[in-house]
Parts: sequence; structure tokens; C-alpha cells
Amino acid sequence: MVSAANSSQPSSKQGSQQGSPKRDQVWLVTLDPTQGSEIQKTRPCLVISPNEMNQHLRTVIVAPMTTVTRPYPTRVGVRFQGKQGQVALDQLRAVDRQRLVRMLGKVSAKTAQDVSATLLEMFTRT
Repeated sequence: MVSAANSSQPSSKQGSQQGSPKRDQVWLVTLDPTQGSEIQKTRPCLVISPNEMNQHLRTVIVAPMTTVTRPYPTRVGVRFQGKQGQVALDQLRAVDRQRLVRMLGKVSAKTAQDVSATLLEMFTRT
């Protein structure tokens, strides 16, 4: 059973000023503190979790975005705010809404589709 504390809307002003985050939106997210090989810093992240989850939970599933490109099959190319980069699907994280700083925009429909297709490929059992 989900407790009320985990399923209610966030009480923090940070991350809730602009409503619930929505899938395919890009938010500036504070990822520190991190451990080991996790992507660090405050950086743009793509919201991956479905809108229904985002409306009811205090956590949001995000994928960090980076301008450092790697030839990994878990990375999806993206052009956002004039910069070329990648969505790092190998670095998915569930973050509390308190880590969300502000909404920056939304990725293109093609990028959103490419991300969904890559996630299906990653998690489909063969």
C-alpha cells in the first residue's frame, strides 16, 4: 500500500511552481550528490515517467541530457536549445520533485519517439 506521504502532491515550492512535470518535457534538475559513475551537476533532464505517475507521485523518472556524446546504444541524439547532445537512457533516475529547478521546454516529437523506441528495446525480454 502506498502511504499518503508518497502519493501526495509535493509541498515544496521547488519543482511544483509550474505544475506537474509532463513526459517529454525537459527540466533543469539538481542531480548532486551522486556516487561512482552517476552523471553529476545540475543539468537538463528529460522526463520519462508517464503523466499519470507524475500527477500522483512525489518522484519523477528522468534521463539526464549531456553534450558529451558516446557511441552507446542507450544514448539518443537530441538537439535542444541550440545544442547538440544525447539523452542518457543508461542513467535513468527517479528523483524527488525537490530536485526539479525549472522547466526548460520540450523535446521534438521525433526525439520523444526515438527515446520511447530505445526504452522498449532496452527493457523488452527476448
